[in-house]
Amino acid sequence: MKIICIGRNYTNHIAELNNERPTEPVVFIKPDSAILLKQHPFVIPEFSEDIHHEIEIIVKINKVGKYIEPEFAHKYYDEISVGIDFTARDLQEKLKAKGLPWEKAKAFDGSAVIGDFLPKNQFSSLENITFELTNNNTTVQKSNSSFMLWKIDELISYVSQYFTLKIGDIIFTGTPEGVAVVKPEDVLEGFLEGHKLFRIQVK
Repeated sequence: MKIICIGRNYTNHIAELNNERPTEPVVFIKPDSAILLKQHPFVIPEFSEDIHHEIEIIVKINKVGKYIEPEFAHKYYDEISVGIDFTARDLQEKLKAKGLPWEKAKAFDGSAVIGDFLPKNQFSSLENITFELTNNNTTVQKSNSSFMLWKIDELISYVSQYFTLKIGDIIFTGTPEGVAVVKPEDVLEGFLEGHKLFRIQVK
């Protein structure tokens, strides 16, 4: 399986990092080795002193698809959740300054938290879902899917033009504003419409 991530999909997050607003989705990939195993802590890697949390709505692909039209994209996933795209911001800034790929800053081991999945049909509209990240019981990121520049089905269609989607693939749909550094002993909890879907200890 592969993890396909979307960058710069919320206007306020683009602004907080002083990035240029994209004219099409920004796509990058994490390997399956990036998945943080269940019940394991997130260990801050030695190569960074500025690891940021980025909570995102995620979807799990349920059948093989290529060149998927937007109106049919909803048939390719049954479940949604929230996850964290951990980012080594200091390393990313160095790579960006040199025009180099982001993978070392985005795809390192343990950089992808995947929460428990919920059936998508329990939500009245996937274009109006609130999600939230707390750090030590304080809300640090909170937003709604209505603020996405590109909605879930649009992203699935777009990504499928370049990569064949396979059963079990995960799509991270972008993070809102509020990203910040994590520190040892932080406890991160992710919520989707009030449902707690993950709890991560930082070491």
